[in-house]
Parts: sequence; structure tokens; C-alpha cells
Amino acid sequence: MNVFVTGAAGFIGGSIATGLVQAGHQVTGLVRSAEQAAELTALGIKPVLGSLDDSAVLTEQARAADAVINAASSDHRGAVEVLLAALKGSNKVFLHTSGSSIVGDASGGKASDVIYYEDQLPEPTVDKAARVAIDNLVLAAARDGVNSAVLCNTLIYGHSLGVKRDSVQLPRLLKQARNSGVVRHVGPGQNIWSNVHIEDVVALYLLVLTRNIPGTFYFVENGEASFIDMTTAMAEALRLDPPQDWPLADAEAEWGYEMANYGLGSNSRVRGKKARELLGWVPRRTSVLEWIRSEMV
Repeated sequence: MNVFVTGAAGFIGGSIATGLVQAGHQVTGLVRSAEQAAELTALGIKPVLGSLDDSAVLTEQARAADAVINAASSDHRGAVEVLLAALKGSNKVFLHTSGSSIVGDASGGKASDVIYYEDQLPEPTVDKAARVAIDNLVLAAARDGVNSAVLCNTLIYGHSLGVKRDSVQLPRLLKQARNSGVVRHVGPGQNIWSNVHIEDVVALYLLVLTRNIPGTFYFVENGEASFIDMTTAMAEALRLDPPQDWPLADAEAEWGYEMANYGLGSNSRVRGKKARELLGWVPRRTSVLEWIRSEMV
């Protein structure tokens, strides 16, 4: 299959693109620089220079491909609209990458017992309403002849299969710890996130590519952990003192509003049944805490 992947130089997109090549697919990847293009070529991925704002490039590549995977941004509505317009009526696969911060509660590191399911999503917060609207746009495209799906990833751990080694959340905690000599979490760190290893993420995208039921929303998760458990494992791996609570204002100064409040300071507890029940997805990596202790650093 000829697959066009946006974000092919990123952590998720690069891992997916590499996994597709390894599975025998032909992959074209959108990149922003000649340097990134050279890196993709070395992995067997055909690079195309451009950005999500290049409507002509997106349209041309979507029409030429058998399937499209958007892994560059969960929040760029214009790019999604262009890609869906190019695919309308084709019955081609369009996989859109979202993130489970859409159910994040920005709790400041406090715990929550609330768990969300794929068919029981809450009304989004003001901060996440635009992202949820994009997800809904993708799902609705199934009525217009697009074999669409939203893959809503949780906290992803593991090292990339592609060119960008690190994911988004845990590496920020690691960087802060290495710079300061102190492992920290937002507030008391009792907040819980569902999580999944990048290798299992790639395996699911490959399954959805060939077995998707148009208009399906998938939570991508395989277990959960509190941030204090993850930072404790990180402290053990780095041989540092036990982790410390960090006031939200200090966390915002280090990581910015979005990352401090949602990526690292919220609860995002979800359950993904559809990947398992509809597609037969069987994740192989099961413990983020063991990965932190033995493989992260």
C-alpha cells in the first residue's frame, strides 16, 4: 500500500512511517527541511518537502496515496479539512492522530477516579474544544466516502522507531531532573494517565490501516500509572533522591501552560475496547514503570 504520512520526522509519525516500511508498505513522508528529508530517505521513506499549510502539496499527496495518516498535529484544522476534501468519495483510509488530553481535567496533580470510554466522552473543556471538533470532523467524513478513524493516543513511552528519539511527556520530566538534580512532578503527583508503548501504537496503526470500520474512534491505551509512581521510578533509574512536589506555577514556568496543566498535571484515564474487540490488537509492552527503570535513561 502507498501511504502518505504527515509528521514523518516526528516521534509518532516517524515511528509509524518506519513501521510501515518494515511491514512492506511504500511510504511518503511530509517533512519541513532538507536535513529531515535525508534522514527519512535513509529509513526507506520517500520525503516530500512542505508543511501543513501547503494545501497544494497535501492535496496532491492525498490523491496519489492509497491511504493517509495525519500524525503531524492534532490541532491543525486547516490541514485536516484539505486532506478530507482531497479524499472525499474515494473510500480511502484517513487516520487522524489525537491525544487523550481531550479528557484531561487540569487537576494540578490531584487524583481522580473518573474513567472515560470511547462511546462515553465528556464535553470538552474550553482548552480542548477545538481539538475535539477536529476529531468529530474526521469521524463525520465517513459519511462522505472516507474510511476515517481517530486514534486517540494516551501517554506514549518508549524510544522512537524513526528519527526523533523521544516522546512528549516523560522526556520533559527527565530533562528537568537531569538539569536540576531533582525529580519533580506537578503538585502532589497523584494524577493518573493511561499509557502505551510506541511499538504497540505502531502495531495498532498498521491494523487500523487495513481493518478499520469507517468513522471509528479508538483510545490507544494499555494500562495506567500515577505520575508520582513514574517519577519515583525515574528517581530510582537516575539514582537520585525521591521525587518532589512542584507548585503548578513553577511547572508552568518550566513547561508552559499546556504541558504543565494537561500533559503533566491532569488525569487522563481511559479504556480502549475497540482496538481489541474490533481489530484483535494485542499490546506486547505492559509496564511503563519497568521501562522507566530499565530502558528510559
